[in-house]
Amino acid sequence: MHPERDDPGLTRRAVLTSGVAGIGAAGLPAFAAPPQAAASPDAKTGVAVKLRINGRDESLALDPRVTLLDALRDHLNLAGTKKGCDHGQCGACTVHIDGRRSLSCLTLAVAAQGAEITTIEGLEREGALHPMQQAFIDNDAFQCGYCTPGQIMSAVACVAEGHASNEAEIREYMSGNLCRCAAYPNIVAAIVQAAPKMRRG
Repeated sequence: MHPERDDPGLTRRAVLTSGVAGIGAAGLPAFAAPPQAAASPDAKTGVAVKLRINGRDESLALDPRVTLLDALRDHLNLAGTKKGCDHGQCGACTVHIDGRRSLSCLTLAVAAQGAEITTIEGLEREGALHPMQQAFIDNDAFQCGYCTPGQIMSAVACVAEGHASNEAEIREYMSGNLCRCAAYPNIVAAIVQAAPKMRRG
């Protein structure tokens, strides 16, 4: 005996429809309402972060997920360091941390505590441009200028690391910094000009 056939009110369509409706009623609300995002800490609830930047001590209250790049630009108004790709691939955000070039978009601000941080603003001394800054001007080593701060910071590090003995070496050790305007020959020329002055101190 087949109950489905004996009861005209019970059909396969009715069984399937009621089953799907039941599953939907039980399962859909969990997917329909996205989980509420946790509120990000603001200046009042953030963690205390102390940074030494360009010879000055700065105290901030930051969400622990804030990058050094965003701390510099959004919280300290040091906008010389540029946000390019925000993925560590273009070099526009390059700063020096304890004398070594670092990508500030990949560095958490909290992780930079206790280190000496130098940005493009910190290269100038008593109104005098750093030799590398002057060399970039002398050699027209920029066009739009967006990548220039990161290029200069990497160029200074390139010389300090001892990787500016010839043009091929300079190109190799500057390859992490992209210039969309393709001013690379002028950038190399600027480094060649500045390197002897930097070595003399």
